[in-house]
Amino acid sequence: MKNKPSTCQLLVGLTALAVPLFAQSTTSPPPLAQPYLWRNVVMGGGGFVTGIIMHPHEPGLIYARTDVGGAYRWDAPEQKWVPITDWIGPADNNLTGIESIALDPRDPQRVYLAAGTYSRGNAAILSSDDRGHTFKRADVSFKMGGNETGRFNGERLVVDPNLGDILFFGSRRDGLWKSTDRGATWAKVETFPSLTASSSASDPAATNPAPRFGLGRQQTVGIIAVVFDPSSGQPGRPTPILLAAVSTLGTNMYCSMNAGVTWQPVANQPIGLRPNHLIRSADGIFYVTYGREPGPNSMSDGALWKFNAKDGIWTDITPVKPSTSNQPFGYGAVSVDARHPSIIVVTTFAHWKPHDEVFRSTDGGASWKPLLQDAVWDYSTAPYTATRTPHWMGGIQINPFDSDQVLFTTGYGIWCCTNATRADAGQPTHWVFLDKGLEETVPLALISPPEGAHLLSGVGDIDGFRHEDLNVSPAEGTFAGPRFGNTEDLAFAGTNPLVTARTGTGGRRGTVHAAISEDGGKTWRALVSEPSNNGGGGIALSADGKIIVWTPRRGSPFSSTNRGAAWTACAGLTDGSRVIADPVNPARFYSFDSREGKLFASANGAAGFAATTASLPPMQRRGYGGGGTLFATPGLQGDLWVALRNNGLYHSTDGGTNFARLDTVQAADSLGFGKPPPGKSFPALYLAGSIDRSRALFRSDDAGQSWVRINDDQHQFGYVSRVTGDPRIYGRCYFATGGRGLVYGDPAVEAKTGTTHP
Repeated sequence: MKNKPSTCQLLVGLTALAVPLFAQSTTSPPPLAQPYLWRNVVMGGGGFVTGIIMHPHEPGLIYARTDVGGAYRWDAPEQKWVPITDWIGPADNNLTGIESIALDPRDPQRVYLAAGTYSRGNAAILSSDDRGHTFKRADVSFKMGGNETGRFNGERLVVDPNLGDILFFGSRRDGLWKSTDRGATWAKVETFPSLTASSSASDPAATNPAPRFGLGRQQTVGIIAVVFDPSSGQPGRPTPILLAAVSTLGTNMYCSMNAGVTWQPVANQPIGLRPNHLIRSADGIFYVTYGREPGPNSMSDGALWKFNAKDGIWTDITPVKPSTSNQPFGYGAVSVDARHPSIIVVTTFAHWKPHDEVFRSTDGGASWKPLLQDAVWDYSTAPYTATRTPHWMGGIQINPFDSDQVLFTTGYGIWCCTNATRADAGQPTHWVFLDKGLEETVPLALISPPEGAHLLSGVGDIDGFRHEDLNVSPAEGTFAGPRFGNTEDLAFAGTNPLVTARTGTGGRRGTVHAAISEDGGKTWRALVSEPSNNGGGGIALSADGKIIVWTPRRGSPFSSTNRGAAWTACAGLTDGSRVIADPVNPARFYSFDSREGKLFASANGAAGFAATTASLPPMQRRGYGGGGTLFATPGLQGDLWVALRNNGLYHSTDGGTNFARLDTVQAADSLGFGKPPPGKSFPALYLAGSIDRSRALFRSDDAGQSWVRINDDQHQFGYVSRVTGDPRIYGRCYFATGGRGLVYGDPAVEAKTGTTHP
């Protein structure tokens, strides 16, 4: 189906951009001395990569953006992804969600990040003139939502291909913005139509319901893409013609003929669906993918259209109409071969059964072939992916220098095709998981037992892993036995550490959301029953592993002595009370009520709890944990610690009867224990918190009397949620991040000597 020429016909020549590349010389400051060498615990991808951006003129220069885990640059010689935003610290954790990435076509040194995870937090444009080794930051007033609805849409941020000083950014709720000084300052384009004016009656504010992430009833998606027509201008002057797409069911496509000064709707454009991606091919054709909803949680309809910039004609080239399918779905992203503009690839979105699909056309969209129906998949770098199917395919790119290479994003990483042109002869395509270095998971739990594997992890959206080797994705995949969508807590028995328990959420209908292992996490079996239907929450094991205490989400604690065949409410505790076990005495358990500042103890196997005389500062924070967390020192009876996020660290040596505040610590987010220093018996302490007004990672070798910082400003990893040490390796520290996976570190001096550990 075609639409007739519009009043906004792009009647310009299609002369190719012929500008010599140049590389700006930069001098980076010397690298900071690293007290620790930090590396990812390799899981193999795992998070939502929301976009892939390839430089049009330099082979191998590729960037990837993620919803909560920052941005990455591809290292072609090493064949791995390199994180470029690990310098972001806890105070700026909201900047770890990347809304958009822009490259300067004339200067491959330059990369720009639109950084902001949630629209309730701060946002900034991060600009680099050395490929992301260093950044300049410009805080902006317009909000971003790198982990909100429509987060794979794009690209919102764009550099003028003829004049690199100029950038445009399409925001979610604050309209269109322009910079004329390479992102240092920004001004709103007041002439761009308001989002309300661009909406249809059935779509009053270009918004979408947002039931997740606690973001309120509505999320505004706004302007999802801005694209220049470089052939309409000349080097050194602003490009006259550009298009912008708005996520709305009504009028959604606008063009400017005067470098963004004024805007008008593109006539005869498709309406009734929302644009997801807008791109321009080398021959001047614009391509737009559409969905009924902006995604990613659902999409019930969609299409693919192309717009001829020369004659103003719109053509529907949708490979498969969702209305003719046996299930609803939409279309996510589209890419065109830079050297062969008749070759197009496009992804479906939310086509759940059997999986999403990549369609390929060699005749400009007149006909299509599916690539994934008989594809060959290589799961070797991340074996757990064999149990996943491609979904949330919101980004796709044909390598501009290699027609055989196609990359697409999923909800758990990036797949790369190495022989796409074989589809022309009806042969299967081959796909590898391009995950090395790209660890974008959200770990929810971690433990390092003194026996068995050095590390077990609970991971959001994946379940969890038993890590025999920290440097490879576990060969057995995720936990064997019952699988959960999320593993929320892990515990081992203090004197019988091969007995391990975990809780989770999700999984198959009828799943009991807790499991037990007798072999250090190699195999698992579900508990017989659960005390409520909420799942998740916290779990504890008595020192001998015979008693289980489970506090499900939004529930009160229950104990069981028969692996969950029967449960008994823990008397004396309220809803949400997190319980831990004494690591030595199997009859003793403890719970801290941070809202009241009270410590509760049980000496009868968690049957009943009573408050001790201790009084700690109450926390007003609601929810599980309440902003304060209780820990027990391994190998010592009654040696307890309370970490308060905004009020320091407290230590008890008498089972919680009395606590002393450590004056050295101002704030404590998490505390962990590792092997004692040489010549000492008390475990090394690892703290994520604040000391001397510096929020960082610290280690203490003298029970908290003094601390040394073990990370540096270039290795902050955003938000650190949990930290622990290794009971078998002195100096080894593990911690969970809010989107950069699990990280472990060893003293740099030891690393330089070549000493290796599991």
